[in-house]
Amino acid sequence: MTLMGDAFALAKTWPVPHYGIAVISRDGIQTSGSTSIRLHLASVSKLLTAWAVHIAIEEGTTHLDAAIGQDGCTVAHLLAHAGGYPFEGTEPVARPEQRRIYSNTGYDMLAQHVAQESGISFEDYLSESLLMPLGMQSTHLDGSPAKDMYSTVADMVLFAQEMRSPSLIDRTTYTALTSPTFAELSGMVPGVGKFDPCAWGLGPEIKSTKHPHWLGDRNASSTFGHFGGSGTFLWVDPLADIACV
Repeated sequence: MTLMGDAFALAKTWPVPHYGIAVISRDGIQTSGSTSIRLHLASVSKLLTAWAVHIAIEEGTTHLDAAIGQDGCTVAHLLAHAGGYPFEGTEPVARPEQRRIYSNTGYDMLAQHVAQESGISFEDYLSESLLMPLGMQSTHLDGSPAKDMYSTVADMVLFAQEMRSPSLIDRTTYTALTSPTFAELSGMVPGVGKFDPCAWGLGPEIKSTKHPHWLGDRNASSTFGHFGGSGTFLWVDPLADIACV
C-alpha cells in the first residue's frame, strides 16, 4: 500500500462520525471520506479572514500600517498575532511587537476594520472578494471571523489551490503573507507548546524550526497553514508543492 493509502486507511479508524481528507499535488487531487459535509472550521477560519484582509489591502480599502486598537498596533500586527491582544478579551496584555500572543480578538478586530473601511459587512466582503470568485458555494460565516466559518472539504480544496498558487492576490503580497513576520518574537502555539522564535506569517502559521510540531517532521520548514480546535487543518508545503485539507 502507498503512503497515501496507509494514511487514508488510518483515517477510517478515527472515532468520529464524519471525516474528510484531500491531498492536492501536481498529480491531481486524492480524497478520502466525505468531501461534501459542511463542518465547523474553527481557527482555520483565520486563513480565510486573512486572505480577505489582504485582498482589501490590494484594493486600497486599508493597508498593513493602518492603526487598529491600542497605540502602535497595526493591521500587520494583528494578522501576525503580534498586537498584544489576548486569546479572548478586548484589553491588551502587552505592547505591540513584544511577543507572539495568539488572539481571536485580533482577527475579530481585523474583520471589523475591513467592514468599517469598506462600508459593507465583513460577511459580505468575504463572500464577494473571496468565496464567490473561488466558487466556494458551501462556505459561510456564522459568528466570529476568527473561528466560526463552516465549509466542506470540496470547498477548502478550492481555497487550498489558491494558497498553492494565488489568483486573487499579487505574488509580492503572497510572499509576504507566507514569510515570517516580526520573526524574532517568541510565543505559544495553542495546544502545541512555546517556541522561541515562534514563526508566523501575515495570517498563516509557519513551521520554521518548531519541534515537536503539529505538522510532524516531514514537511519543509517553509510549510504554512493552520489547524482548528474542531479537528480541522489546512497546510501547504511549497517545497513539495503539496497541500492537505
